[in-house]
Amino acid sequence: MNVTSHDQKPQAGDLGSLLRYWRDVRGVSQLDLSLEAGYSQRQISFIESGRSVPGRDTLLTLAQTLDVPLRERNALLLAAGYAPIYSEAPWNAQEMHSVVRALERVVRQHEPFPALVMDRDWNVLMSNDAAPRFFDCFIDMAAREGPRNMLHLIFDPLGMRPFVADWDEVARSLLQRVYRESVGHVIGDSTKRLLDELLAYPDVPRDWRTHHGASTTHATLPMIPLSFVSEGVVLRYFSMVTTVGTPQNVAAQELRVECMFPADDATEARHQQLLAAHASRRPPISANRTP
Repeated sequence: MNVTSHDQKPQAGDLGSLLRYWRDVRGVSQLDLSLEAGYSQRQISFIESGRSVPGRDTLLTLAQTLDVPLRERNALLLAAGYAPIYSEAPWNAQEMHSVVRALERVVRQHEPFPALVMDRDWNVLMSNDAAPRFFDCFIDMAAREGPRNMLHLIFDPLGMRPFVADWDEVARSLLQRVYRESVGHVIGDSTKRLLDELLAYPDVPRDWRTHHGASTTHATLPMIPLSFVSEGVVLRYFSMVTTVGTPQNVAAQELRVECMFPADDATEARHQQLLAAHASRRPPISANRTP
């Protein structure tokens, strides 16, 4: 799987080692980087050996060429003695107002199906009304302590885990998604901790890294659904993930919207019935409550 861990990441202040690290992560030689970025191989070699410090524009060009995530570009700038240029303000800061309003509109328009806004580590920052209503049909969400994490909710035997159909297949696909959808295709320390916590739950398949995902169970579907069992009926959903285009802010780059869709007509009909029955038993839920 073409995703790298930060296990061997050098100290933040060592510019040469950091640049070499990102070049190694991308599998790019000094010569390849020089040709792609338009600088001499000797210049790149001098930067990595500590014999010279590049100008800010040069460093940003190298980072862009290596597709370094914005948070890590700030680290490169700091290591070279420059101020960071990409804001690391939280997702709900004033400068993110227009993005947050757009996210609210997206999740609201996805009713009556669950829609979530999550950070890079699958922590839920925002949701539409349908998300908590849906999960409340299976477990008492109010009894779970926050902050909410979507993967912990699915993997926890006291959460949604008992209601997940085809558990082995779903668990493998979700763990692979953590790698596939990681920012910059690099697993950070916090995401690595999350993976360790998920793998500590019982009955998590250990072959998830190498499992190819092919299955006859869902041979007629173009994706592996996330299926839940409600009163003996299997409800099958799939997700579509949206990210912010051309982000210039760390939080904007790390946000993603996950919208759940019914994978078949029977699930869509059953979903509507499930939420209607739940609404008749529970008081209304306030907008943007996180599940």
